[in-house]
Amino acid sequence: MFKKNDPIGIFDSGLGGLTVFRAVRRLMPSENLIYFGDTARVPYGAKSKEAVVSFSKEIAALLSDRGVKLLIVACNTASSLALEEVRKISNAPVIGVIEPGARAACAATVNNRVLVTGTTATVSSGAYSRALKKLNPGLVVHEKECPLFVPLVEEGWCAKKVTELVAAEYLAPFKKKGFDTVILGCTHYPLLKKVIRRVMGTVKIVDSAEVTAEEARANLVSRNLLNPGGLGRASFIASDAPEKFGILARRLLGIRTGRVEVKRF
Repeated sequence: MFKKNDPIGIFDSGLGGLTVFRAVRRLMPSENLIYFGDTARVPYGAKSKEAVVSFSKEIAALLSDRGVKLLIVACNTASSLALEEVRKISNAPVIGVIEPGARAACAATVNNRVLVTGTTATVSSGAYSRALKKLNPGLVVHEKECPLFVPLVEEGWCAKKVTELVAAEYLAPFKKKGFDTVILGCTHYPLLKKVIRRVMGTVKIVDSAEVTAEEARANLVSRNLLNPGGLGRASFIASDAPEKFGILARRLLGIRTGRVEVKRF
């Protein structure tokens, strides 16, 4: 039996899911949150499906043991490859980031042309294309893998010239192909939003963090588990390099983590 003051669990392969953490905190400041960043095994995007499923289940089990009332898989790769397996072992309902992002893109596009950026594993899974086409069969969807984006973010190189050069290499060829909407299909990518916008110009950029937070709130409201009043607590767990995690969380997102617990599997 869940209680209103039970925490929400959020996990990602590293720092990227903090974009979802921040959106959840802004929308539901009273909620207690536990965030797990799998910094020892980042990036997930180059891993096999079997590895991603195994990692995701380990983290889900840990957060279930911490008594979370809702689990957010704040990683597009894990959402595309491991969501159903995580749901099988989680005590709490599980929300991914792909379906909320797809709904937001369908609402945003005017000309029905959507470009999806993502990790190699997410793009190879075809999860976004399936979700988008289910919502609107008339969409033209192209998925583009951008595997260097996650390592660049994890190094804290979001504002470096090399990052803009990499973004241009990946995305400049699509600038004149008529896509009016770009999905940031990895929770690390919102940290590169300014760079991507400079390369792509006047397109609508869909960041799934806010719509995922809205879905999480709706889930809690429907179950009468929204925590009333006060400022919720936040705790952070990393599988490696907790000091670097805390430094980059503050520098890139303005999140003060305090002490970061270390949990290795």
